[in-house]
Amino acid sequence: MDRLQLDAVWWLVTPGNPLKDPAHYAPLDERLVLARKTADHPDIIVSDFERRHNLQYTVDTVERLQLLNPTTRFVWIMGADSLANFHKWKDWRRIIDQIPIAVFNRPGYGDEALAGEAASALTVFRLAPEKLPEAEPPAWAYFADTNNPSSSTVIRTSTQKPTKAQKT
Repeated sequence: MDRLQLDAVWWLVTPGNPLKDPAHYAPLDERLVLARKTADHPDIIVSDFERRHNLQYTVDTVERLQLLNPTTRFVWIMGADSLANFHKWKDWRRIIDQIPIAVFNRPGYGDEALAGEAASALTVFRLAPEKLPEAEPPAWAYFADTNNPSSSTVIRTSTQKPTKAQKT
């Protein structure tokens, strides 16, 4: 939040990622509970915004957020793993035209993400991370020094109670 000069982070837990097999992630209500436990910060709001507004795609989510909050300045935050596949997202070029994007490094994805189709196509809009907070879209920045190994799977496994088989 400090680096992006944000007052808050809205953690939008998606009902389902169209690019992932639903069998590979936990039910939405379980993910919401785990996200709230993980966030544990007064300025991080975990939300099921997409479910409540019957939204599936980021482009539609961004449009609705901006429509409902016209005076709020948003920055979309994603991991490098998402940037690597960003070109597969519905209307991905429209997303970059709507909102500045902060991309945080994830182990094993930095090089792939930065060499990927989306990063290559959007290179002209890439800024130094310190310039992103005041940038108007299209704009994006890559935060190479974050390299956070956490993933939804790691978070989920670390917050679940061990079963009897796991205890032995």
